[in-house]
Amino acid sequence: MRREIIERVKDKKLIVIVRGVYGEDCLKLAKALYEGGIELMEVTFDQSSTENQKKTADTIRLINEEMQGRVIMGAGTVTAPEMLEEAYNAGAKFIVSPDTNPEIISATVAKGMVSMPGAMTPTEILTAYNVGADFVKVFPVSNLGPAYIKALRAPLNHIPLLAVGGVNEKNIGEFIKAGACGAGVGGNLVNKEWIANGEFDKITDLAREFLRNINL
Repeated sequence: MRREIIERVKDKKLIVIVRGVYGEDCLKLAKALYEGGIELMEVTFDQSSTENQKKTADTIRLINEEMQGRVIMGAGTVTAPEMLEEAYNAGAKFIVSPDTNPEIISATVAKGMVSMPGAMTPTEILTAYNVGADFVKVFPVSNLGPAYIKALRAPLNHIPLLAVGGVNEKNIGEFIKAGACGAGVGGNLVNKEWIANGEFDKITDLAREFLRNINL
């Protein structure tokens, strides 16, 4: 299963980051994204709220049950072993973190999940990869831009990099051309006003635009 998820990420290239949307709303979001061609989605843990951490796990479990593997679910902002355990029990297939934590990376791989830790510098990126990361999330990438990805790829072209932070439908293709194997997109696609208004068709349309622009 790990190998299948890794190949799916490399093929589909786009992971949607969902923050602060839970339950039925998140399920509707998953269906809208899937209709738009997106098959990878992470629901993030809210570090400030134990209640919302439970909502994250419950939402991952709900979408897994309803979508039956059509959308591959992961957990984001995983910074502690207990969050990793909750995500695993909920059926998460990949784990995303904002930082490089060797303990989290090793435990993720040991549980058969795909590891996507966050890093910024070449030292952090190499450290993450050497302890077992399958992908390294270059975060936040927005201020440094595609040129930074291109520069990293020169000495680190054996490491699959994901561009995360400020990626939108207009610049995603530039990050892919620069050498990122994929990207994570949050608020620039998960429009909470549209979700609140039930305008999920707009999210589907924007998802399609993201995917078109990946290959421009």
